[in-house]
Amino acid sequence: MKQSVKVSIAATAAMILFATATASAAGTGAATTPADFGPAAARPMENLGRGVVAVRSSNTNVLVSWRLLGLDPDGIGFNVYRSTAGGAEVKLNAAVLTGGTNFTDSTADLTRSNSYRVRPVINGAEQPPSGAFTLTANHATEPVVRVPLRAGGPVKFVWVGDLDGDGEYDYVVDRQTSPQTLEAYRRDGQFLWSVNMGPNSTNQNNIEGGSATINVGHNDGVTVYDFDSDSRAEVAVRIANGVRFGNGTTFTNSNNNRQFIAILDGMTGAPRATAPVPTDYLADGPMYARFGVGYLDGARPSLVAFMKNRIGSGAFNLMMGAWQFDGQALTQQWKWLRGNQNTPDGHNTRVIDVNGDGTDEVAEIGFVLNGNGTLRYSLGPAGIVHGDRFHIAKMDPNRPGLQGYGVQQNNPSGLRDYYYDATNGSIIWRHTASGTADVGRGMAGDIDPRFPGMEVWAFSGVYNAPTNRLTEPNTSLRPWPQLGLWWDGDITMELLNDGKFEKWNPADPKPSNSLQRLLTTANYGAVDASQNVQPAFYGDILGDWREEAVYTNASYNQLIIFTTNHPSSTRLYTLAHNPAYRNAMTLKGYMQSHHVDYFLGAGMTKPPRPNIVYTAR
Repeated sequence: MKQSVKVSIAATAAMILFATATASAAGTGAATTPADFGPAAARPMENLGRGVVAVRSSNTNVLVSWRLLGLDPDGIGFNVYRSTAGGAEVKLNAAVLTGGTNFTDSTADLTRSNSYRVRPVINGAEQPPSGAFTLTANHATEPVVRVPLRAGGPVKFVWVGDLDGDGEYDYVVDRQTSPQTLEAYRRDGQFLWSVNMGPNSTNQNNIEGGSATINVGHNDGVTVYDFDSDSRAEVAVRIANGVRFGNGTTFTNSNNNRQFIAILDGMTGAPRATAPVPTDYLADGPMYARFGVGYLDGARPSLVAFMKNRIGSGAFNLMMGAWQFDGQALTQQWKWLRGNQNTPDGHNTRVIDVNGDGTDEVAEIGFVLNGNGTLRYSLGPAGIVHGDRFHIAKMDPNRPGLQGYGVQQNNPSGLRDYYYDATNGSIIWRHTASGTADVGRGMAGDIDPRFPGMEVWAFSGVYNAPTNRLTEPNTSLRPWPQLGLWWDGDITMELLNDGKFEKWNPADPKPSNSLQRLLTTANYGAVDASQNVQPAFYGDILGDWREEAVYTNASYNQLIIFTTNHPSSTRLYTLAHNPAYRNAMTLKGYMQSHHVDYFLGAGMTKPPRPNIVYTAR
């Protein structure tokens, strides 16, 4: 049954300490929106626990890390406790911790098991303790949490959600077998259920596959979220005839091309509700899908679907739609058909509030839909065509609103990449070259503290986004444009590419030194998944605001979750309580960097408190 939502006693702004100095720069343009954040109702979001995690960071040290929550009060502090081999808990810190939400324990007997928990301190009074995280005796020195899985086939994607309502993230994984399956596990590896996607998932062509096929190419057809705000996450999956649910029942339909959306109980895999996929393009066969989540009305989460199928061997139909689940029924809110409109799509979707009014919009590389499913703007008339990658973020801290950056694939005008106002789609700058070019990758993040705002780059050097200044013209020195990753504890972004965690040094002129290798995932037994260069998931799911990257081992019977072993004095509320970032965690496609809705980088100012309330549990 759907429960009410409540505001935590900690419903005041989060405190932030910065390790870097504030920089200043002139704005690049006039305001295009009244403010970055307009008044709106608070959206219900996950009532997360502290996410305590501990890793052995050296032969003698353990790094313990935990969440600062989005609604924690200013001045909140923490005490860290350790229990060795089941003994009495001992407080480790002499004074209440009010800096970064991590602590280095250098006194543990690592030949025995050690369990850690934290107690918040508010106005001098200790609050109830967090859940505990146990580091086993003689644990390996590694920045890794390992979660056992059942034996099974290759895994492409992992999704996270609080399936059991304890405030911590659990895992849903796919198995790229024939037929395909979905499996759910508690965070300790306890198996919960399996869904067999049935005979209509055996055709796994990445363009024209089966009606129940999931997770091929840039399509997924699965996501995990608490859709009815009862503090237990559900699993949304696009289904067809022959799918066998976690409770053993089988979905049947006489037409193998007819598709439906099912909302599954996160603990059992049983269907709680289904709704048909609209049949506007059924004559051209089943539709592949990308799923994500957004608050399109500002108050309740919606399932957002991007759906395509091919017309013969040429063009594609494109349908987008939104549904809400109220705990009993799955109701379609709207559908949008592209038809012959000049609205270019790409390989990933973003659901984000582009105008700061508290309601989310649905963004593709070349157009944006309003929360009610109407077209907000298209970049097609400005010369934008199909492309592989795009980003929407607060790239310029001195310009109102959010900005977008995209790259182009085979644009006949020679357009390579472009930067625009995400509120209204006006192009701020563009880069062109003679002839057509396929720019397959593009990144955005603050990697150079010498220049205010984010950098953007593809394969023609690194540019400061707000000024369009070419800051690194030597393409042999620029980093590869794949994924960003918050890892080492400072405010600038690290990089994740093909199993390598790297730090770009913009001031070093030597190619051998410009990218510092921080970690190689293969050294810990991890294998790449999506597109053979990506993790199965990445995002802020454990510990403080830094991000985790989730892989499997080569036998596919273990999740290998990389979580930082670097202490940090930077204090930020968990990225999972930022609405833009949490939406991004639900989306796959060609996996892209997640972004918060405030500027996170060198010289940043204190971000606003997220306009959220916690669901009741």
